[in-house]
Amino acid sequence: MASSAVRVDLDGKPINQLTICMIGAGGFIGSHLCEKILNETQHKILALDVYNDKIKHLLEPDSLSWAGRIQFHRINIKHDSRLEGLIKMSDLTINLAAICTPADYNTRPLDTIYSNFVDALPVVKYCSENGKRLIHFSTCEVYGKTIGSFLPKDSPLRQDPAYYMLKEDASPCIFGSIEKQRWSYACAKQLIERLVYAEGAENGLEFTIVRPFNWIGPRMDFIPGVDGPSEGVPRVLACFSNALLRREPLKLVDGGESQRTFVYIKDAIEAVLLMIENPSRANGHIFNVGNPNNEVTVRQLAEMMTAVYANVSGEPALEEPTVDVSSKEFYGEGYDDSDKRIPDMTIINRQLGWNPEDISVGLA
Repeated sequence: MASSAVRVDLDGKPINQLTICMIGAGGFIGSHLCEKILNETQHKILALDVYNDKIKHLLEPDSLSWAGRIQFHRINIKHDSRLEGLIKMSDLTINLAAICTPADYNTRPLDTIYSNFVDALPVVKYCSENGKRLIHFSTCEVYGKTIGSFLPKDSPLRQDPAYYMLKEDASPCIFGSIEKQRWSYACAKQLIERLVYAEGAENGLEFTIVRPFNWIGPRMDFIPGVDGPSEGVPRVLACFSNALLRREPLKLVDGGESQRTFVYIKDAIEAVLLMIENPSRANGHIFNVGNPNNEVTVRQLAEMMTAVYANVSGEPALEEPTVDVSSKEFYGEGYDDSDKRIPDMTIINRQLGWNPEDISVGLA
């Protein structure tokens, strides 16, 4: 329950109550962010989304301690005239709305581009024109491929982490060829970042850009045929969970050699709350939110999840717990991928003092 004591920011100054317009509040990140804000602060939320299944427990009943501090507005931001009015009513807008499932990037590239760029344009415009602060959620995928991935296989430089570390203010954004439509998502996200940054430079928009690095946790995805459609391919954690529940081998795309750095959602949301409540430290910055110490290959993740599930369920692991599949077979034509995603944490640590925990807690 939120304390009635006066909250202070990182500089010891009292934090004023905010009205937050949260676009995409009904999704994975939005639902956890709503919970944290309602439980730990006195801020008010205008929750915008098409669905509210993941936040129903926050909306009903009226006897909840935060009743009156959250309002749900069923809105599709593509074509709803109420959007600007709700942004005007708020002190801060957080835009989480996106198509962000890898299986969609090369099979639904038009929807992906429209969702992540075109549909976000009015949000940026209304915030800029009305002098409202914006926290825009981007993705670590804007970095694309690392410089290290282009080095010769036998180059000793491949052992140098400097060629793989991704820095907000220095790393180039390197994508695949146009025919590799998997990059439609990253390209759209990068372009909207550039627009937000330009609005800040030319028109004084107060903004913060968030680049999540593989956040995981409850409500992040669906299990096909259990709590979501029977068809479709969710993200890796849900794919592996689905296989474990059905006692099927975990499918490793292209051998599961891609490397990722996973972060538990509760850790990540702590970083976002620091951005919300410390505008003087967060405005004008792009933040990596990840954990370079949690790097694993997708194959290692499969092994970790198999071990954790066997311990939790009491069921022995399959004799052959994994099976290799090609990316073309799994995702379809036009798929490509980044090799490594290791976030540099210098800026977020300097500005907000945030450091994440080990991933083993979140996996269990």
